[in-house]
Amino acid sequence: MADPTEAQILRALATLADPDGGGDIVASGRVGGLSLRGGKVAFTLAATPETAPALEQLRAAAEAAVRAVPGIVAVTAVLTAERAAPAEPAAPPRLLGQIGAVIAVASGKGGVGKSTTAVNLALSFRAMGLATGLLDADLFGPSLPLMLGIEGQPEEAAALQPVYRHGLACMSLGFLVPPDAPVVWRGPMVAGAVEQLMRDVAWGPLDVLVVDLPPGTGDTQLTLAQRARLAGAVIVSTPQDLALIDAAKALVMFRKVEVPVLGIVENMSSYVCPNCGHEAHLFGHGGARAEAERLGVPFLGEVPLDIAIRQGGDEGNPIVLAQPDGPHARAYRAIAEKVWAEVAPKA
Repeated sequence: MADPTEAQILRALATLADPDGGGDIVASGRVGGLSLRGGKVAFTLAATPETAPALEQLRAAAEAAVRAVPGIVAVTAVLTAERAAPAEPAAPPRLLGQIGAVIAVASGKGGVGKSTTAVNLALSFRAMGLATGLLDADLFGPSLPLMLGIEGQPEEAAALQPVYRHGLACMSLGFLVPPDAPVVWRGPMVAGAVEQLMRDVAWGPLDVLVVDLPPGTGDTQLTLAQRARLAGAVIVSTPQDLALIDAAKALVMFRKVEVPVLGIVENMSSYVCPNCGHEAHLFGHGGARAEAERLGVPFLGEVPLDIAIRQGGDEGNPIVLAQPDGPHARAYRAIAEKVWAEVAPKA
């Protein structure tokens, strides 16, 4: 069987009439952001804040129409709101209501080990006996499939089903979009996709959901803060000044949206030579602790730079699982225990 083409996808979508007139939903320009690779399809349907709830039926019909194209294995349609809502809209209901504590793992800049921290933190919560989920909200660079060794697509029933791995309930856009397919979406599309990952996934009752956020202070962070009742945020940084400057920006952003900052983690804190045992501080040392004291937030701990941590992430076997009795796993568990001690009374 030949692979499906974009033309086939558009023809399937063109069978649906646009509710605002103007012909079908393709001719009216409602369909955008189409991505197709290996039988996996993702696209957006333009909406306004006022009409989005009414267009949910259209979104489901569009997914069904594309799913009927031969060779299609997974379909994701996202409603997007391109213009601002009224000045003082009614507050929408908070999402993820069945989850005891939603904890965001964030960083001001990329490359500081935020995703590695999120994965090992979630696995540490699971080792503590907590029912744990992990949401990869980094839509432009989803890393959860690789770091947990997950292949294939989640099942679709009444709602999208999480993929279970190592006892974690997991969801990532990386399950739905091919790894080499770029996600080229504007801010409103990103916000819509993040909301859908919270609303349309059957997370079920969990003690804790760890959310791996993209670097920076953009649409994903604001959507999560506004639509989910966050128990708090963990900020990850390396010790050098350049990373700490951006980490401070992330911290201030969470404070502005009234999300508690649970503390700062210093990643890549030190490096111990495996041959001679010499300890070096490649990125400096103690910068995150000093920044935590300056900003008045807890310092959660240090995690060293070690090839075993990197290998575990690349091989789908994180260090907390690969070496559960080693010093690195103990460091992550100590951080998890500090975080849970803070959020458990409110969960």
